[in-house]
Amino acid sequence: MEDTIQKRIIDFLLPLSKGIQTADVRIGLGYTSVRLDNGNIGLSWTARKESESCTHMQKAGTLAGRPAVELLAMLGGRRNLLDGDNPLERTIGLAAANAVAAGLPRPETAKEEILDIINVQASDRVVMVGFFGPFIPVLKKTGCMLDVLELRDDRPGTISPEQGREPLAACSVAIITATSIVTGTLDGLLDSLGNPRAVVILGPSTFMRPEVFIGTPVTHLAGAWVRNPSLVEKVISEGGGTMILRQHMDFEVVYVRKYT
Repeated sequence: MEDTIQKRIIDFLLPLSKGIQTADVRIGLGYTSVRLDNGNIGLSWTARKESESCTHMQKAGTLAGRPAVELLAMLGGRRNLLDGDNPLERTIGLAAANAVAAGLPRPETAKEEILDIINVQASDRVVMVGFFGPFIPVLKKTGCMLDVLELRDDRPGTISPEQGREPLAACSVAIITATSIVTGTLDGLLDSLGNPRAVVILGPSTFMRPEVFIGTPVTHLAGAWVRNPSLVEKVISEGGGTMILRQHMDFEVVYVRKYT
């Protein structure tokens, strides 16, 4: 397996996950959660693809009770592990990774909003990978040049990944959805950047360990810690997303460059 962010996460956590079992897995419409037998919980955006039947995960009903290392390895997208190269595997793998990492001492964080921290100016060229609706009017008010890369073609004012190559190379600020860790596109996005002053990984799926991102262009990790596990699991089970989950989570920012 080549040196990807996914592999870095797995390698970083493997020694820490030994002896830990999975207690609960919930695959919701918006997010997936994994809870370990030590009580720690982690989230990931739920990646989906069309299934040939009503069953989306062949090993459903057997994930809880498996060793955490087994679920963690799913983040690498290995074939023939559980039920093949299914995007749900990578979803479960990232949620398991965030659950294992939740047992570590937290890195130094800031509680300010990420847009206040990076202080976008009119002179900036900003590329947003993923449609973060609440951020768009705030960024536009700064007068900066803004491009929004989005896979879905029904989002107004967005551009496709193919159209985003030039903006990525020229931007001074990149805000990248943490779902790119699940899709396996994060490494390609980082490789496409020129010399931006700020690169943010954003969203509840964000892996909040700066050690993994040392040596990459990433400067900030804007993610969240679960404050109320039982309510987070309930929201996920009932199809809730970020706007509801944030009531039960603490959104903070890790400065990667403090660890370089």
